[in-house]
Amino acid sequence: MAVAAKALISVVVAGSVLDTVADWRTYLVVRDYLADSATDADLDSADTFSMLVGIPLALAWIAAGVVFLVWLWRVRTNAELLAGPAAFRRSRGWVVGSWITPLVNLWFPYQIVADIWQASAPRRPVGGGLVIAWWLLWLPTLIADQIIWRLSLADKPTEQSLLAIARLSTLDTALHVAIGMLIIVIISRITMWQTQRHDPYAA
Repeated sequence: MAVAAKALISVVVAGSVLDTVADWRTYLVVRDYLADSATDADLDSADTFSMLVGIPLALAWIAAGVVFLVWLWRVRTNAELLAGPAAFRRSRGWVVGSWITPLVNLWFPYQIVADIWQASAPRRPVGGGLVIAWWLLWLPTLIADQIIWRLSLADKPTEQSLLAIARLSTLDTALHVAIGMLIIVIISRITMWQTQRHDPYAA
C-alpha cells in the first residue's frame, strides 16, 4: 500500500503540472483568438488537450485518495498496537471521515497523521515539523481549488478569468509538488518505523 500510494501521488503531481500547462495553453489560445491570431482549430486543440489531461488526472486523484486512505487506516491500526488507543486524539473512524466532513477536514486529518507519526516513531517524542509543513501547505490548496472550480464553472469564461485560472493553477501545482514530496517522505518514514518496530532486523 505504501508503494502504491507513493506511486499514485507521484502520478497526481506530474498530472497537476500537465494540467497547469493545459490551463496556460487555453488562456493563450483564447487570447490569440480574440486578437484574430488563432483559429477555431486551435481552440478545439486546446480543449482536447485539456480533456486528455483532466480526465486521467481526476481518475488518478481518486485512485491516489483511496489507496492513501487504505494505507492510513492500516498504519493507524498498527500504531494502536504499538502505542495503545489512548495515544490518539480521534477515533479510528475519523481516519476516513475527517477528510470528507466540512470544517472538520481543516484540522482532524492533520491530528490523525501527527498522532500516527508520534506513535510509530521508535523514540518519542519525535519532531513533527515535517507533518506540520505538509498540512500548512495543504490548506491553501483547498482554497485555490475552490476558486479555480468556481471560475471554471462560468458559462462564458473571459480572457481575464482564464488568466486567473492559469495563475492560480500555477500556484496550486507548486504547492502540490511540495505537498507530494512531503507526504511521500511521511509515508516512507512511518512505514519504515512500523516495519522496524515489528521486526528489529528489518532493513
